[in-house]
Amino acid sequence: MPAVLHTTADQVLTITLNRPETLNALTPDQRDEVVQLLAKASATADVRAVVLTGTGRGFCAGADLRGAATTDERDVGDVARTLRTGAQRLIAAVLDCEKPVIAAVNGTAAGLGAHLALACDLVLAAESARFIEVFVRRGLVPDGGGAYLLPRLIGPQRAKELMFFGDALTATDAERLGLVNRVVPDGDLDKTARAWAERLAAGPTRALALTKQLVNASLDTDRTTAFAAEAAAQEINMTTVDAQEGVRSFVERRKPTYKGH
Repeated sequence: MPAVLHTTADQVLTITLNRPETLNALTPDQRDEVVQLLAKASATADVRAVVLTGTGRGFCAGADLRGAATTDERDVGDVARTLRTGAQRLIAAVLDCEKPVIAAVNGTAAGLGAHLALACDLVLAAESARFIEVFVRRGLVPDGGGAYLLPRLIGPQRAKELMFFGDALTATDAERLGLVNRVVPDGDLDKTARAWAERLAAGPTRALALTKQLVNASLDTDRTTAFAAEAAAQEINMTTVDAQEGVRSFVERRKPTYKGH
């Protein structure tokens, strides 16, 4: 079976990590395929929402370190280069995807796997899901954008607690902290993710893309810059067919029908 499954139905692309025997630990080839699929989703009009999930008991247990170079085999700069072109590129692909991305976390999400889920626009978690900042257990510094994502989601002190101790966080606790949008019974995860994705796919796709860009940039910009970006996004969006349909439907007192452009 392919290590990454992908299907498109009703304008929803579903990407499924498919190495259940390793809890879907990511190989470089898998990682690169996910990056390519997300880039293609941005450029494909027939894709208007993305669901990212895994098979088996794990969403993603992080990077597959088997076969990784030992310290003696590395040259200076190898580690930083590997991160830039690997884990950081993967997380950036999720953040930069022009379509809304939903994480359907079906089990363990550890290390890079946790950050992969948290980079998504919306996070659904099965009751059995667990989030683990596993790096400290291996004597490692968090990668895959963890030290960027977590403080923005839950504040620096909570982020440090998770990263300093590396304790497993239940789905319920993750929801309480604000890392998860909703926790659902294991049997309802796929159904709920599909319903959310189809609702997003029926929405004004370009407006959603611009909204995603504004929100993602908001914590890194001052008010003046943020307001300027908002005004520019409004200017761009008002040229779209969907924006015109939204205004027209409001005037005509009917439900809008968005085409995604």
